[in-house]
Amino acid sequence: MKNHLHHSHPTANEQSLNRVAFMATVHCLSGCAIGEVAGLVIGTALGWSSAETIALAITLAFLSGYLLTMLPILRAGYSCKAAMRIALAADTVSIAIMEIADNLMMLTIPGAMNASLDSLLFWGSLASALVIAGIAAFPVNRWLIARGRGHALAHAYH
Repeated sequence: MKNHLHHSHPTANEQSLNRVAFMATVHCLSGCAIGEVAGLVIGTALGWSSAETIALAITLAFLSGYLLTMLPILRAGYSCKAAMRIALAADTVSIAIMEIADNLMMLTIPGAMNASLDSLLFWGSLASALVIAGIAAFPVNRWLIARGRGHALAHAYH
């Protein structure tokens, strides 16, 4: 008698949840990356310390991430206060995870924080760090969306 391995295939609901979580992660990563890249470029160009550069990058990542989420909400006619509340609830956990993962990667890649802006080390490290950040945030985003939280709160406005 042969031993057949049974492969479980995701249901349509699981596939849909994975797709929504993936799109939410990409959306959040896009906003986060805008600020992260700007902060690292500015800090590096000005010769700031790693701590100062990372502080700027984190600040700008949260700001740009929230703004990217707020734009369609504002276009839908909601007040700035309402849009900000939705963005804070939708993106804070995801951006925080991405920023922790991204900046830890930048700090652990030898020479990345001290590399010049015209180097492959700087841009390659940053690209790798952002990919890792997205991978780190995906399961949490999926879990939150499955419970009607996180980016699920802003999904209707995109």
